[in-house]
Amino acid sequence: MNSRESRDTVDEIVEAWMREHPGLDFSPLKILSRVTRLAKQLEKTRRASFATADLEPWEFDVLAALRRAGYPHELSPKALLEQTYVSSGTMTNRIDGMVRRGLVERRTHPNDGRGVLVSMTAEGRDRVDAAISHLVAAETELLAGLSKADQDRLAGLLRRLSLDMA
Repeated sequence: MNSRESRDTVDEIVEAWMREHPGLDFSPLKILSRVTRLAKQLEKTRRASFATADLEPWEFDVLAALRRAGYPHELSPKALLEQTYVSSGTMTNRIDGMVRRGLVERRTHPNDGRGVLVSMTAEGRDRVDAAISHLVAAETELLAGLSKADQDRLAGLLRRLSLDMA
């Protein structure tokens, strides 16, 4: 540990485990316990960002998928559930709630009369745009202690770990 780095709770936890169970290699905890703690902080930050736009996290997920789809900002329910990793029943309930709130609309697929497309309303677009703007600003602040080079390196390492776990 160099003089610039401070000790954190994870350091204390790992040291205590090493003392109590010296035969185990606790090096994974040094990384993954921090990832867990960071994930909890990030979840709070994200919820706060979404709340500024009066959105639940799951509403943001659906609206963000529609926004990223590009104009005309519509997808099939199947495409939405594939992007948000929920079941079809859950997606149906989410879409129903978002229709009631005026965030999305359902329309018949123009190329398949049996199919449905979910379209983002202007209200939904305004809210997701406000939420993502707030989120990017908040996450930029969370990462302010790392240089751009460190952020790029960390992103690469996390990508590699994520791909290895998939």
